Amino acid sequence: MHTSTVRSVRRMPAIGAVVALAAGMLVAVAPSAHAAAAAGATLPFTSVEAESATTTGTKIGPDYTQGTLASEASGRQAVQLSSGQRVEFTVPRAANAVNVSYSVPDGQSGSLDVYVNGTKLARTLPVTSKYSYVDTGWITGSRTHHFFDDARLLLGQNVQAGDKVAFVATGTQVTVDVADFEQVAAAAAQPSGSVSVVSKGADPSGNGDSTGAFRDAIAAAQGGTVWIPPGDYKLTSSLNGVQNVTLQGAGGWYSVVHTSRFIDQSSSAGNVHIKDFAVIGEVTERVDSSPDNFVNGSLGPGSSVSGMWIQHLKCGLWLTGTNDNLVVENNRILDTTADGINLNGTAKGVRVSDNFLRNQGDDSLAMWSLYGPDTGSSFENNTISQPNLANGIAIYGGTDITVRGNLVSDTNALGSGIAISNQKFLDPFSPLAGTITVDGNTLVRAGAMNPNWNHPMGALRVDSYDSAINATVNITNTTITDSPYSAFEFVSGGGQGYPVRNVNVTGATVRNTGTVVVQAEAQGAATFKNVTATGVGSAGVYNCPYPANSGPFTLTDGGGNSGWSGSWSDCSSWPQPGQGNPAPDPNRNLAKGRPATATGFQDVYTPGKAVDGDANSYWESANNAFPQSLTVDLGSSYAVRRLVLKLPPSSAWGARTQTVTVLGSTDGSAYSTVAGSQGYRFDPATGNTATVSLPGDANLRYLRLSVSANTGWPAGQFSEVEAYLTP
Repeated sequence: MHTSTVRSVRRMPAIGAVVALAAGMLVAVAPSAHAAAAAGATLPFTSVEAESATTTGTKIGPDYTQGTLASEASGRQAVQLSSGQRVEFTVPRAANAVNVSYSVPDGQSGSLDVYVNGTKLARTLPVTSKYSYVDTGWITGSRTHHFFDDARLLLGQNVQAGDKVAFVATGTQVTVDVADFEQVAAAAAQPSGSVSVVSKGADPSGNGDSTGAFRDAIAAAQGGTVWIPPGDYKLTSSLNGVQNVTLQGAGGWYSVVHTSRFIDQSSSAGNVHIKDFAVIGEVTERVDSSPDNFVNGSLGPGSSVSGMWIQHLKCGLWLTGTNDNLVVENNRILDTTADGINLNGTAKGVRVSDNFLRNQGDDSLAMWSLYGPDTGSSFENNTISQPNLANGIAIYGGTDITVRGNLVSDTNALGSGIAISNQKFLDPFSPLAGTITVDGNTLVRAGAMNPNWNHPMGALRVDSYDSAINATVNITNTTITDSPYSAFEFVSGGGQGYPVRNVNVTGATVRNTGTVVVQAEAQGAATFKNVTATGVGSAGVYNCPYPANSGPFTLTDGGGNSGWSGSWSDCSSWPQPGQGNPAPDPNRNLAKGRPATATGFQDVYTPGKAVDGDANSYWESANNAFPQSLTVDLGSSYAVRRLVLKLPPSSAWGARTQTVTVLGSTDGSAYSTVAGSQGYRFDPATGNTATVSLPGDANLRYLRLSVSANTGWPAGQFSEVEAYLTP
């Protein structure tokens, strides 16, 4: 799924395992004592970044700019090879196979010559742009994307840690991103009693059409196993009616099915088990009306998918209907033009775990509660790299959902590492409900600029896009490293200002975030406990709810927080990575656009109207109930010297005197009197404004105006409250 609503820049406006790039190798560093386990999947390969290898080519990046090649690379860096140039990797482990993530210019193809310890192999690694450069013009904010692809090769020999494997570009420029080194086990033997697709006429050379043979084998093996021997098999249409059967291959490197639509069925009695082979498609564009997926629809209850290599499809699994207690584990899903896996409503007890996903053209993992809530389902211990349009993990509605122990890195445009959202896209939609558990996840270089909003999305986003978040959202034991922008974002992405409530963030480590730790842009509340930050780029908190009159976002300090106490001072501008918090303009109205609360309000005359920059809109307190007060959170403590209080300038407003006491606080709890009770005259003939001078020792973050009398109306009334540093 993607975020498409256009929203202009506003002019009001856990400790899990640490993931480090050690010598260019993605490694899991031992977690802190209270963390359960390292985040991410247990993988059969080790990845090495090309920028850490020896090369005669050119290193590109790092770059976070949408539409650039480096921005979609792992680590936001890669190595560009002209024809004849090489990149040489030091092998990190015993291996006999390699998978390379690469890119070639649009419309071109070529190959990589492969050398092991200086000796050229007879086999080359073909490279092509065929599956890259995807355009999705109907998705607002998207640009040409999906630049990288994967190509794999069995080396035909064993290599050991410390050996050298080199790749030389031939026939075209090749950008090499990362190499995955793997020790592939021998092909598995046929299970006893199974029905081989070859016995039903399947062609393992890949030349003939094996669709009928697969269907016949499935029909013959009901209650048993269909065996897919080593070989390449071409299917020209999808399978359906698949139930009560196991489909098993000799391993994902050996048994390969070539089709862009493997299973397409709206229902199944279930007990389907798919394992240990590859499905590689020919999807080169994203066509949302076409079911170009590994599984489209339902596998039925009690089913499983494991040990699969899934590549060059629109989606890996797009699941609808009944899939109760489905298990999807230990799979590789690569180079899809849309989602990796989407639980598209009514998923009950589904567990997606220990999968590796790279280069998705939409959310890598998503739950979308359309037509019925996803319930009691989980994404656990998955490793996700380089989703190039949308989020690493997205939860759109659902009840009692768990996102635990995942590693997400290098998200690109329109997405966060993890999004917990009430964005519905279509109806009927089931919003978030019950308890949403987000525990033990690690996010690396996650978060991106949203071109529709003209401002960034955080590494972990909680979004009341189409409705208020009333579920309990518990975010625990989180590690966020090198986010280009913010760590935690709370937003109402549809621009309607729905509240984000009941959020608890406990035990988080934030390192080297580009702008702020907390980006609060919606009304609501969250409690933070044991959240520590180092290397904060701009300020601890950006707290500027939108719309300005929607209400405040309250951050409750649960204790144990450190390294992110300061607030961004200017809601009329966005912090830039590494900018630091600028000194406020002494002539700027510090109250404009800031969160405002009151003891009460009448009808539509809400507190935010007193700080929205429009002198014709106004706050009016509850009537006939003096005293009444209005409180504005300035975001940081300031030496405020002057207040300008306004009523609408229209002559329809008769002259009046309001009796006002000014109070201030630095913490929102303990208030003291800054200017004692005094009558202030408001007269349309002189602009309907009043100026309040504050003493030189006044220092406050929370500004409170207590109104005890009004000669023109039995309520407190202000159209604008302005606060300035100048006398």
